[in-house]
Amino acid sequence: MRQMVMVGFLQAQNCTTLASAWRHPQARSDFTTPAYYQRIGQILEEGKFQLAFFDDRLSMPDIYGGNPAEVVANGVRVVKLDPVATMLAMGFGTSRLGIGSTASTTYYEPFDVARRFQTVDHMLGGRAAWNVVTSCNDAEAHNMGRDVHMEHDARYDRADEFMQIVLSCWDSWEDDALVVDKTHGLFAHPDKVHRREFNGNYLQSSGTFTVPRSPQGHPVVIQAGSSARGKEFSARWAETVFVAHHDMAAGKREYRSFKEAVAALGRDPDKVTVNTIAYPVVAETRSQAEDRMAVIDKLYKEVDGLSLLSEALNFDFKTKGMDESFSDAELEGMSGMQAMRNRVVEATGHNPTVRDFLEITRRGRPREAIVGSAREVADRLEQWFVERACDGFVVAATHLPGAFEDFVRLVIPELQRRGLYHREYEGITLRDNLGLGLPQPGWWK
Repeated sequence: MRQMVMVGFLQAQNCTTLASAWRHPQARSDFTTPAYYQRIGQILEEGKFQLAFFDDRLSMPDIYGGNPAEVVANGVRVVKLDPVATMLAMGFGTSRLGIGSTASTTYYEPFDVARRFQTVDHMLGGRAAWNVVTSCNDAEAHNMGRDVHMEHDARYDRADEFMQIVLSCWDSWEDDALVVDKTHGLFAHPDKVHRREFNGNYLQSSGTFTVPRSPQGHPVVIQAGSSARGKEFSARWAETVFVAHHDMAAGKREYRSFKEAVAALGRDPDKVTVNTIAYPVVAETRSQAEDRMAVIDKLYKEVDGLSLLSEALNFDFKTKGMDESFSDAELEGMSGMQAMRNRVVEATGHNPTVRDFLEITRRGRPREAIVGSAREVADRLEQWFVERACDGFVVAATHLPGAFEDFVRLVIPELQRRGLYHREYEGITLRDNLGLGLPQPGWWK
């Protein structure tokens, strides 16, 4: 029977995906310690989540107002630890939970990413995943020594080449290449360790990779592109994808379209899971859940939404009045998350204002929060899953660790009772638990 995928959406920082989360009276403040991340991992593992995933950006969201003062004072995602180091800390406190981290194809080098994530996969016994991103704004470019961020589609063209290099690295050692035979003095079969050569328009790489295959072959590849070019990229490369469908009809339509795109590339669409964002606010009764939601709503500040919009769209929203429409040139110049921009333009039917962007995206606030009892939250998740709008959910916490504790204590048992969610892990590796199987060398060619 088809079972849901559950992913815990995390960031190695002072808050969750909600910039206001650190203000919650029940939020822990020791977010720079391993104990914080290990406790979260243990909660997710108790709930048999297949994956915990660390989102990341390479800068503060300080485009808003041209300086970091407001975001620092208000704690708007200003602490950003290295997510790869953080995933290791979480991994050493868990034994079955898969753990993924973001690394940018725009600002890192493919050999470095391939080696780092394959090493982490060994350290975690085959539980690692890599979230492939192309980054989104000039602040990231400046931190990484560039003048401006690359144009949107060119970033994906470069990322295609990046993926070919990373996957060729991971294919360099055959599964049985390493023998460590002390009796005969043979460390590895030389005919099963292959040199690579790649010369592309953006990237070049040659040499012999230095990390053998891991217990699951190589890390699981995650992607979350939502623009037309991003979806094309996901269909080609991703093994599990993250989406943000805002209503059932759109979710079913996008789900079907994406699976068809995967199949058109000769890949098995049932082996590429689609997971949509979910903000559950759950309690023993609906009334209690609504009270919790009221607390969460009060934590939001306008600076949260405006600074996060500026970061995502690579445009300083402080340069516009709240009810001043953006010009065609300004909209066209938003080089960040273009799917977000396009959704706002389509929803308004005209050139939107700053207020339109805040109200439609709800940036900095829970989008379509699912508020209610365990039964009511499970009803909503079941409908999306059964009607094929998704294969699972990227569960975003309103505060940590309490929101995950509530979900695991209340919603998970209800989903298990309905036969929609597994009671035990299927195996040791992340691929075991996602039903992916060992990747065959060259599957991506």
